[in-house]
Amino acid sequence: MEQKWPQQLWLVRHGQSAGNVARDAAEASKQLLIDIADRDVDVPLSELGQRQARAMSDWFHALGPDGQPTVVLHSPYVRARATAQAVLDRLDRAQLTAVAADERLREKEFGILDRLTPLGIRDKYPELAEQRAHVGKFYFRPPGGESWCDVILRLRSVIDTITREYRGERVLIVGHQVIVNCFRYLLERLDEDAILAIDRGGDVPNCGITEYRFDPHAGKNGKLKLVQANFVAPLEQAGTPVTHEADQPAAPKS
Repeated sequence: MEQKWPQQLWLVRHGQSAGNVARDAAEASKQLLIDIADRDVDVPLSELGQRQARAMSDWFHALGPDGQPTVVLHSPYVRARATAQAVLDRLDRAQLTAVAADERLREKEFGILDRLTPLGIRDKYPELAEQRAHVGKFYFRPPGGESWCDVILRLRSVIDTITREYRGERVLIVGHQVIVNCFRYLLERLDEDAILAIDRGGDVPNCGITEYRFDPHAGKNGKLKLVQANFVAPLEQAGTPVTHEADQPAAPKS
């Protein structure tokens, strides 16, 4: 039977963004609102995020022409686009089959809770904070926003596209934290408890790489098997590599 999966698939969260920095500052100072003027789609990478993206692009470049991505798909959000572009700048464009922004890879939509810290949610919408605690983040949908299930629904169609158009290719997807986790839910055939346990273990690191390879002997007709999760390429500081602990990311923020 013809292989339906890519030969290799990498899932990557964008580099640190100005929004990540503003969120951390707001939570540390117990503010109700994250102080950032840009709409979410326009939030850029921070200076550190740019360095993270360059380090990751060096890692992909080092794979060589026979190991580098041949397809690059990314969220249209500025921070994800810039992260993907850093990798594209180090690839041989002649080897690329496709490069595309895909709105299905966008960040989870937070609706009326957008820009609020957890403290801000409890202060402004206590009934929603209570509902979220009762229902759980997998199923909770804020007014005007999405649940994890909603994100999973749109990612199912992305997988349909990948298996239809990019069989046997090496595919890089650059998105957001929930995007990475929801892809893992689908590709690893997890349930609610399993994916939320992974989520409780810590954030997906900025520029963390989760890698799958096609195993023709897995399952009935072969499938993608997890190779590594949340690997982070080392940064360079004054010529000295600095390794990030990919298995010890910060506590979950969402």
